[in-house]
Amino acid sequence: MVSDNNGADYRSDKHVQERLIDAAEGLFCEHGFDGTSVRDIAAAAGCNIASVSYYFGGKEKLYMEVWQRRILAVRDNQIISIEKVMSAKGSPSLEELLKSFAEAFIGSLVDETKSGRLTKLMTREMLDRHLPPNMFVDDMINPTLGVMQKALAVICPKLQASQVPLVVFSIIGQLIHAVRVKTMFEQSDRPNLPIFDLAEMVDHIIKFSAAGIRACASETK
Repeated sequence: MVSDNNGADYRSDKHVQERLIDAAEGLFCEHGFDGTSVRDIAAAAGCNIASVSYYFGGKEKLYMEVWQRRILAVRDNQIISIEKVMSAKGSPSLEELLKSFAEAFIGSLVDETKSGRLTKLMTREMLDRHLPPNMFVDDMINPTLGVMQKALAVICPKLQASQVPLVVFSIIGQLIHAVRVKTMFEQSDRPNLPIFDLAEMVDHIIKFSAAGIRACASETK
């Protein structure tokens, strides 16, 4: 054990930080940024109220840390999924690439271990913004688009680079909407709603998007 002269275990610092981030994430999801106090976070984490300032410099930076952890996890999963398809033997199909990307992205939205926290955080942030404007662009969007652009250049060489962001944002928009509809249907008590199968919907989005991408790639200008 690494300790100072007072016997403090430095390895416990990481554990305390994770407890604070987990507690803050849950509270931000349920009550929003303004509805969550530092005292609430510390109490939920079982920590001293001063620990938020000590480890994160305040509630604002802790909020950013919550998002940073989520963003990096989603980004890394997406990039890994793309690279896995592209490194497989044989020639990957467009459907295989889109399926891998879609499953990695949607998995982060419906993660049962966190009760759909990412979706809740996204909704809260869209309604009441507190993050730096370039955080998503720098940490998630640009890195993911760069890897996807290289993959699509191999699979669909006629697709223009300028169309790649439109393709990716279209797919992401469809996936987010599918998750929201699924949640809405599950919470409704109306018996006449159609059965909503998320996996079936994802397959539809993949086929629909693949057809659209091929149409865009075949256009002559």
